Amino acid sequence: MKHRLIFLVALLALLSGLTLAFSPAARAETRSAQISSNCIVANSTNMLSGNIGGANYLIKVPSNWNGTLVLYSHGYVFPGNPLTPEDAGDPLTEAALLQSGYALAGSSYSQNGWALQQAFHDQIALLNFFNATCGHPLRTIAWGHSLGGIITAGLVQLNPGRFAGALPMCGVLAGGIGTWNQALDGAFAFDLLLAGNALPIVNLPAVGSSALTTDFNQAEGVLQSAQNTAQGRARIALIASLGDIPGWFTTGSPEPASTDYASQEVNQFAWESQIDFLFVFFARAELEARAGGNPSWNTGVNYRDQLNDSASGREVRALYKQAGLNLDKDLDALSAAPRISADPGAVAYLNKYISFDGDLNIPVLTMHTTGDGLVVNQDEQAYASVVRSEGDSNLLRQTYVHRAGHCAFTPAETLTAFQTLIHRVNTGKWDDTTDPGLMNAEATALGSTLNIAPAAFINFEPTVFLRPFFKRN
Repeated sequence: MKHRLIFLVALLALLSGLTLAFSPAARAETRSAQISSNCIVANSTNMLSGNIGGANYLIKVPSNWNGTLVLYSHGYVFPGNPLTPEDAGDPLTEAALLQSGYALAGSSYSQNGWALQQAFHDQIALLNFFNATCGHPLRTIAWGHSLGGIITAGLVQLNPGRFAGALPMCGVLAGGIGTWNQALDGAFAFDLLLAGNALPIVNLPAVGSSALTTDFNQAEGVLQSAQNTAQGRARIALIASLGDIPGWFTTGSPEPASTDYASQEVNQFAWESQIDFLFVFFARAELEARAGGNPSWNTGVNYRDQLNDSASGREVRALYKQAGLNLDKDLDALSAAPRISADPGAVAYLNKYISFDGDLNIPVLTMHTTGDGLVVNQDEQAYASVVRSEGDSNLLRQTYVHRAGHCAFTPAETLTAFQTLIHRVNTGKWDDTTDPGLMNAEATALGSTLNIAPAAFINFEPTVFLRPFFKRN
């Protein structure tokens, strides 16, 4: 707890404009032992930027560097956008960590899209560059958001000796195969039940082609038309349930009541129409081109069982009843429909980049909002289950924030989670540090500037991830 209180004092000093007091002798000893003068600017933060093997990078080293390097992995960026490096998820979090003495680094990766292969290489290349240019850190912490969450977890799985701890946030922790299989289930039900089997959902047209844009626009039109009828809304709820898309969309809004099925469906429609369909079409097309084929399948999947395991089962049954639709008939249609097989080479690619084996080696703390409809909270259940199977549950803690939105954390919540991980790395114990009440108190103590919304850590247990797939040694 002492280390966490020091961190809080440092942040409060930052917010009040005070200069923090450090021991000059201790600071000089750490600097000479760990860091080259190339990376130190007196009483300031030194920023280095450039390009390594096609990947742009950003490094920031404060004059009071404490010996810890924090490596940030950013989220999904659609192809065609600039390759932009990030060293933190938001400017306030970045400033607080620099003020507290942490060096920060991050790569753009040399490609956008599902660029895990490139990210794993480029982030390690950046660590090697930091070592050669600035000196060897005492320890390195990996962290990242969304696709950066799966990259973070992948980095520590593939390079366990390079990291002391990891903080994957809103991460795709079910792994690539499980995630894209689950996305296929919703697309399969949408095409059959609403689009009349008129749309390609795998082996998609090329990224950037007019054909892909036409298919996406047609799907959006079908979805919008379905939303205008009770029968269509019931089927949208069924489609959403197969991916466990939550019935909560707008960040800052109250969560709909557990029996407010109409509001839940409206929110699921918002997730699908505004966000998820972009990935179902454009991101899948990019992935298929990268993997050399379709990496997803639904052979052997029983959609009646999937609905029974879904968090939205009651909603679906209620809306079907209200609409006068026969749910069994639609489930039978899904059962009878021809299945989709995967291309083995594409599966192998996605398995490599990446599926998880549960062998942690180092402390890992995850954080997820409960109302995330892009990377659902059930990803955490999948990750925890494979970690448990390897006997490493003592190294893993998972925290949840009760809020709608993808990666919708406040800077105060992020900093609290970060320091919780640092406490575990420093002491070798979690103790009660992941207790939601304690974390909310610590986040709140950081002040109104960093608490852009009330701290909302909560005790929460996700339902089962519907399409798990794990790497086995």
